[in-house]
Amino acid sequence: MKIFLSILFLFIILQRLIELIIAKRNEQWMLAKGGVEIEPQQHKWFIMVHGLFFISIITELSLNNASIPALFPLWFGLFITTQFIRVWSITSLGKYWNTKIIILPGSTLVKRGPYKYIKHPNYLIVGIELFVIPMMFGAYWTAIIFPFFHLILMSMRIPAEEKALTSLND
Repeated sequence: MKIFLSILFLFIILQRLIELIIAKRNEQWMLAKGGVEIEPQQHKWFIMVHGLFFISIITELSLNNASIPALFPLWFGLFITTQFIRVWSITSLGKYWNTKIIILPGSTLVKRGPYKYIKHPNYLIVGIELFVIPMMFGAYWTAIIFPFFHLILMSMRIPAEEKALTSLND
């Protein structure tokens, strides 16, 4: 089971790295089409928090010599569910999905996929993941601390993004 957990952890890191590559490609496309990045200073905080998230899990597991949680099947099921919604959110935005706030003047808001039901589904999913992923590994302090950091980031990110998206309709 520990080998499975190691592979799962590496998979999650690889998934995030691939998403950064996709985001960079989408960023280049949007900027080439006249896109404008809004509040670029915010992005470094996201990179820092998400990088520290993985370091925190590794550190906590190393210090505590944690065992596999009894509720692992529940946490893993929730993780799989979040991945479907995560992919649905990202693919619904297509080339407009990014880890930065970039608007493309003249474009319209995406209102398909989960965006028909909620404004920021990916942010909700990330918040859930920041709790569920550490719980899968028994990193309980990380599960408490990082959703809190996510809420702080969202308190800055969502208003900035909403303001930028509103400008598309002006």
